[in-house]
Amino acid sequence: MEKIFRPSPKSFKNTFCVFHEVSPDRIAGMPVQYDSQSGSKYFYTTEGMYRLSNHWGRLANSKWRLEAMEPDCLDAYNDSKFKIGFAAWNEFYPDNAEDKLYYLEADYVKKTVNYQHRNNPKYDSKAILRTSFATAKRIKQIRNLFELTSWAKYFDCDDIDELRKEIIEGLIFTNKTLEEIKRELH
Repeated sequence: MEKIFRPSPKSFKNTFCVFHEVSPDRIAGMPVQYDSQSGSKYFYTTEGMYRLSNHWGRLANSKWRLEAMEPDCLDAYNDSKFKIGFAAWNEFYPDNAEDKLYYLEADYVKKTVNYQHRNNPKYDSKAILRTSFATAKRIKQIRNLFELTSWAKYFDCDDIDELRKEIIEGLIFTNKTLEEIKRELH
């Protein structure tokens, strides 16, 4: 009989993790090893964790985000509010409110911004590290820059997308305030 792998529940406390959406066939036939009060189901393997849930983001004392599959990879199952994510054990990073643990990444094509952990192997030390609170503040500013255009009327500019990119990169790669960045571009 195969031994069931089960990590300590405490190993997930105060962690940040980015799960990658996978199709339901990845957990077909696997036993649920933990069923949370909020309805999420957990499946553990020696490689990592599968999580079936209808809620992602801030979870009790952790930050777990789901990166959705690209639209061309989606199946009919995707109509469900429940999504299945997978994360390898080495992708769970420590989280707390005091340390500068997070940096930002912007996608100028999709007009999105996300935060990543400094322990992410893709981190190149160019983006400024910030606390959770400072990161959330910058995310809000960048989302406003992506979604709104009213701020641009104060600039003499022909290409709002180029201006937007300059301001957002200033927010990601410097400690300057939004006001300082805008003032320098006037």
